[in-house]
Amino acid sequence: MLSKKTKYGLKALLFLARQEKNTPVQISMISKSENISQKFLESILLTLRKIGVLGSKKGKNGGYYLLKDPQDIKMSLVMRTLEGPIAMVPCVSLNFYEKCDDCPDETLCGVHTLMAEVRDKTLDIFNNKSLADLV
Repeated sequence: MLSKKTKYGLKALLFLARQEKNTPVQISMISKSENISQKFLESILLTLRKIGVLGSKKGKNGGYYLLKDPQDIKMSLVMRTLEGPIAMVPCVSLNFYEKCDDCPDETLCGVHTLMAEVRDKTLDIFNNKSLADLV
């Protein structure tokens, strides 16, 4: 299941994508509009700022804004950043691989084969969807 952190991050990105380009939006405005706890939202937006998706401006007219064009913000980056590994099990993860303790041979494991296929299909969708596609 999608975590609240990821769901709220996507909602905030969509809200920012609908604003005039490079216009900072205060956290309180996003929080109120999207019904997200302001404190929780601050943490999410800071995470997205650290990976270069968002910029921020301090002061009276400050807030957060998209640093990249929505077309250039791939869902795979957002999902990995906020949700973690895309793979459902660690033995098929491309970026967070770990061998399963209970599996002597991945090549003979039906769960491994199925989850690799699920990962590939999911990645295909996330790599080919941008924030612009969701707006």
